[in-house]
Amino acid sequence: MPLIDLRSDTVTRPTAAMREAMARAEVGDDVYGEDPSVRALEERVAELLGKERALFVPSGTMSNQLALLLHCERGDEVIVAPGTHCNVYEAGAGAAWAGVQFVVAGDEVAGLSVDHLDAALKPAQYYLPRSRLLVLENTHNRRGGAVTSVADSAQLALHARERGLRTHLDGARLWNAAVALGVSEAALAEPFHTVSVCFSKGLGAPVGSALVGAASDLERARRLRKMLGGGMRQAGVLAAAALHALDHHRQRLSEDHRAARAIGALLARAGHAPAPIHSNIVNLPLPPGHRAEVALAAARTAGVLVSAMDARTLRLVTHLDVSLAAAEEGAQRLVQALWAGAPS
Repeated sequence: MPLIDLRSDTVTRPTAAMREAMARAEVGDDVYGEDPSVRALEERVAELLGKERALFVPSGTMSNQLALLLHCERGDEVIVAPGTHCNVYEAGAGAAWAGVQFVVAGDEVAGLSVDHLDAALKPAQYYLPRSRLLVLENTHNRRGGAVTSVADSAQLALHARERGLRTHLDGARLWNAAVALGVSEAALAEPFHTVSVCFSKGLGAPVGSALVGAASDLERARRLRKMLGGGMRQAGVLAAAALHALDHHRQRLSEDHRAARAIGALLARAGHAPAPIHSNIVNLPLPPGHRAEVALAAARTAGVLVSAMDARTLRLVTHLDVSLAAAEEGAQRLVQALWAGAPS
């Protein structure tokens, strides 16, 4: 029985065509700024997101941490919605490296609003932390791949800027958001000072993210990347994979969204409705008496890998390596493993 891996869209493997592109990549020493493939990728991403410059980095975590270091001083506060990646999933790096503290504002289901933002702002007093940065995440991982519209993103970002805050968009899955909304990535990125995007999730590249923004900010970010150990040498083989993904894997993200909705429909028919599905992530609350660790083991025995968001919620993520048929088969196996005898 073949294993169906729905843990994350980070588990994808390079396609044969992507491997060929990597093998043919022109390379140079990127620390010297001499890798033509990296330069081409950075120019392409900056153009796609409507910003002056981009910087290729090893990971989304590094990209977000560069933004914190760029925009903040030690002791500053960063306002985030509940479950935001740089606060929850980056091993405390914001406190360790940038010396910032996070203020969580908003609703776990609906996210952050202008009123939430205003309530989180500190008055300008010398004895209080300085409210310095707003970080939004689009799509939002913990909220089941929730998508924030162009209008809502702009309202929040512009409101923050009017109140003297810098703004950063964690757009690890911004490609998914753009496809889900039928808009350009540039439209979603426009109101933010900096934006992080990832190539190794839905796009299927093996490694890499990029930070984009104004040329002056990105010049500083390049130095900060070196300080964090992110300077890479002949990185063109990795940049070539990202370029191939941008050319060939962006529009097909709609297939992943369709597969996620198919999983949700199958689970709902079996009497186990997931949380609302916005893109390629399915959050499945477990009924009373069920624990995620037990469910994970049962699912693995049935040949399907899923992950846990918390002790009572499973997460299934569709991606390049799982077809629509395989996604539905995985959902059926999960139903049988967790609720034997339920209709599927």
